[in-house]
Amino acid sequence: MEGSEKEFGSPNRGGEEELLNPSNLIDEVQDLEKQLSQIHVHVPKVLYEFDWTKIDTAYLPESYKTNSPKEQMLLQVADNFHRQYAHLCPDREPLFLHPVNECGMEKFVSTTVRPTLLPYSELYNWDNAACFVSDYLTMEPLPSPIAPPSYLYSPTTILRYQRGNCFDFSVLLCSLLIGAGYDAYCVNGYATKDICMMDESQDLCPLLAKPEEVPVEAEKEKPKKYAIKPPRDLRSKFELRQEAKQQAVEQAAEEKRQKEEEEKKAMEEKPKPDPLYGLRVHAWVLILSGKREVPESFFIDPFTGKSYSTVDDHFLGIESLWNHRNYWINMQDCWNACRDLQFDLGDPVRWEFMLPSTDKPLLSLPEMEEEEDLGEDDMEDLIKEEESKSFDMPASWVELIHISSKAYEVQCPQGKKLIQYNNARLEKWAPYLNPNGLVTRLTVYEDPDCTKVLEVKEWFKNREDTLDTRELNKQTQVTVEHFLPGHALGLKAHMYKTMDPETERTMDFYSETRVDGLQKRTETSQEMAEYFEGRSDFLNYRHTEFGKRIKKPTKILASTETNARPILKITERFHRNPSKPADEDVAERIFSMVEDKIFLTYHCKKNYITPSKREFNKHTDVDSKGNKVVMSRDMCISYQSGPVEKKKKLFHLYEMMMQLIEDEKHSRHQVWESEIEVLDILRIREEEEIASKLSVSIYDTERNEKSKEHREVLERLQQEERQRQVEQDLDYLAPFLIQMGGVEKMTKWLALRLKEDCLNDFKHRLVDKANLIQARFEK
Repeated sequence: MEGSEKEFGSPNRGGEEELLNPSNLIDEVQDLEKQLSQIHVHVPKVLYEFDWTKIDTAYLPESYKTNSPKEQMLLQVADNFHRQYAHLCPDREPLFLHPVNECGMEKFVSTTVRPTLLPYSELYNWDNAACFVSDYLTMEPLPSPIAPPSYLYSPTTILRYQRGNCFDFSVLLCSLLIGAGYDAYCVNGYATKDICMMDESQDLCPLLAKPEEVPVEAEKEKPKKYAIKPPRDLRSKFELRQEAKQQAVEQAAEEKRQKEEEEKKAMEEKPKPDPLYGLRVHAWVLILSGKREVPESFFIDPFTGKSYSTVDDHFLGIESLWNHRNYWINMQDCWNACRDLQFDLGDPVRWEFMLPSTDKPLLSLPEMEEEEDLGEDDMEDLIKEEESKSFDMPASWVELIHISSKAYEVQCPQGKKLIQYNNARLEKWAPYLNPNGLVTRLTVYEDPDCTKVLEVKEWFKNREDTLDTRELNKQTQVTVEHFLPGHALGLKAHMYKTMDPETERTMDFYSETRVDGLQKRTETSQEMAEYFEGRSDFLNYRHTEFGKRIKKPTKILASTETNARPILKITERFHRNPSKPADEDVAERIFSMVEDKIFLTYHCKKNYITPSKREFNKHTDVDSKGNKVVMSRDMCISYQSGPVEKKKKLFHLYEMMMQLIEDEKHSRHQVWESEIEVLDILRIREEEEIASKLSVSIYDTERNEKSKEHREVLERLQQEERQRQVEQDLDYLAPFLIQMGGVEKMTKWLALRLKEDCLNDFKHRLVDKANLIQARFEK
């Protein structure tokens, strides 16, 4: 179609006059329709289907292509076991025992499990291992939805091509879990359509699931001896009862309406009935309790990596299960799905095992109790007979499972994966695949058709600016960025609507990394609030009110203190300083530039409910005639809490006011520096987003260019050293020097003699070579 667009594209501007002619236009259209009708577009039913018959098996070891004598005996035992099973249970489906592998050889399913512990600490836990398998492989549906496949490839081949069906997923995951110490089993059974087809469009995204809130019991306060009694309730009890009845009726009506809406929505979203319900074959993993401190048995769906209870409605029945040691058939009725199943594999009544060498303890049966009454000779014969019948599971024919560090880092096929959830879409990328370090993006929609975006959340890795997540609310247009420790300015979080200066924003900081102990800063066009902790001056809060700016704010407007926003009032609050008396320790300090006053509020003394206060009226140091102003009592209004003590002298009040004026200048300067810092942060953040530099670990030899260059230089020097050593070893004059007695000092006569001997020897060798060639030629 691209070629047709180029061929029948719009004509150039030079043909505008021809286009305006109706007859020419009709001819053009008819000609276009005629040529387009000759183009046949074939839409295949399957856009891309991997052909397993064309995979290369030449590199596979001999164990993949042949069966050992023990494996052949195992296949005979399995066939005999299947015949007995089919005779005793003719109504049940055939067992999934020995499908063919990628080389066309029949292999017993238990020998396909290869317990392996990979050298990645994340895969030591079941949840990370399940997520890795679900992300690393591409899902393929079964050839027949109601029957197990006729083949089961090795986990190494599945890892190489990164695709497989539910049985391939389960065998690989089970191999990793057994290697990590879990009591894991592959399960062959039946599940619902959404599980079999990996359909998560009706599920809630795990990233949106809210954690369960654990109720915290509030500590009961001890009743105070002289507590104030609450006022009497003078409201009418009858009116209260009537209001309660009315509220109950309204609440019931609201709950009924919400229930009807939920039922209507559930009916609309309810999937159509599945004609193959209960018949769809699926494979998953069972982890039994006991090992690795697993408290309760549970299922793992290998397609999604999610865990489910053994009584979950998604799993409808179990035919059989196996691990690397044995194979068990479920003899329990699954009419109620898996809810009533007991997973005691040592119970031969509920689980029929194929090999008697099961590692599960067997229950005591009446027949076994009768055998205990036999004589010693009979018991020895019975033991020998049982030993002759016992058969151990052969070792796995699969190679050791290996995943390179590069493949483990990429995880998803081609490094990216898309998952569709209910009203949400989750995208995943491998680290370093995107130049900005984006690894995950979650898009939340308002409707199931995913047409209107509500929220976008992004996760980043390996950013030099330590950016971790970014959340954008499309309704409020508010962006929230979170940073890991290590940002140049100690930034922890940044919430904003726009990156323009002097607009509404909130910044959180790692206070322990900052000299000023700043923890949080909120800013609008008219005010700014800062929160501190761990300061030596006990300052914990500063609030600044600004006046209207005449000029429009720009990023260079506040570059100097004279161009800063006009400050109307600064409010500062302090924690209690235990080294000072309470009535001398300032709790709140207000600098009012509009009223030209300073307000002080001190901490409350013990057992007092009102604090001491002071108010200073600032005046200029000189009057209009240039004379110095004398401090008076009217310039300081004080309120002393508690018994009135000796008043402070005017000199002390004057010194206090002068100090407060200096503190005011310092606070104004600190506010200006805060404004400058906000501008610097905005500038740096814009530069960081444009550059989007990624950090590379010194241990990452593939991406660390400096380390790679240094390694290449060392290799080149080693190669030159080896070459130099070889050249030194090939000393052509060494035999002649030995004949001369190993003279340490070489004279001119000896050097000439050495030269003549070497040349003569070379001539003799050339003559000998020529004679040899002539002799062979004459023959």
